[in-house]
Amino acid sequence: MRILKLNITAEEEGKKVKQLMRGTWQISSGLLKSLKWRENAILLNGLPVTVAAIVHAGDELTVNIADDGELSPHIIPVDYPLDILFEDDDLLILNKPAGIAVHSAALTQETVTVAGAVAHYLGDTPFHPVNRLDRGVTGVMVVAKNGYMHRRCMALLHSDDFRREYRGICEGIPVPALGTVDLPIGRDPDSVLKRCIDPNGLDSHTVYEVLQASTSRSLLRLRPLTGRTHQLRLHMAAIGHPLVGDWLYGTEDRDLIARPALHSYELWLRHPLSGEWLHITAPIPEDMRKLL
Repeated sequence: MRILKLNITAEEEGKKVKQLMRGTWQISSGLLKSLKWRENAILLNGLPVTVAAIVHAGDELTVNIADDGELSPHIIPVDYPLDILFEDDDLLILNKPAGIAVHSAALTQETVTVAGAVAHYLGDTPFHPVNRLDRGVTGVMVVAKNGYMHRRCMALLHSDDFRREYRGICEGIPVPALGTVDLPIGRDPDSVLKRCIDPNGLDSHTVYEVLQASTSRSLLRLRPLTGRTHQLRLHMAAIGHPLVGDWLYGTEDRDLIARPALHSYELWLRHPLSGEWLHITAPIPEDMRKLL
């Protein structure tokens, strides 16, 4: 159960409950409609009220925004250890390991998924991933504990209030050392998985910076300004510097690394409820550090 509480101030005197729910908490019209029909979901001084009720200074307004749905039958809870970087009543921020998909693929049976591990940890509640990572990508991943927080976080994606940086290791040394890749991305018509650079695709923007370089490869700081599938992998390949180990857009070499050398390294997030700035990092994993 997740309860939001608001102590009414003199400035809020005379407002309707609906105004505070929509304004102060930014509760969506869809959730507001649902809450109106939930028993005891909206209480003023401990008593059920309609959203048209008028508040007064000193009142306490509480709203139960917990999910009323259940875990998807396609998600099988599994007892798998989670590397938790941050947790509160609304957010679960993980350090995702390599080799595990967020969801089960349509045509394959997954023994362990992030969704299954989170379901075991949180219990029978819907799974709300905010940012998804490919199976081979490691690092910071945000999961919302309820649909309300999921919507609030999704509204912040790719803004200064939800900024992510990755570390990647690519083939060769990009020139210039600091640049932006602005290439639209679409589906590859010959593959169910692969994406391609497509003039008619979705606008896609990536900022990269070379942090360290040898004669054969470079450590990159990567910031996606948009959130297209395989964006970072495809953009680096498109400028002639695919990520090491990227079997789909570059060259697979399992003796070097058994996955694309890409890691979700850092997150800056302004908490949608508290306004607190969260700064979360996940150390570069051993298989990538060996490449350096």
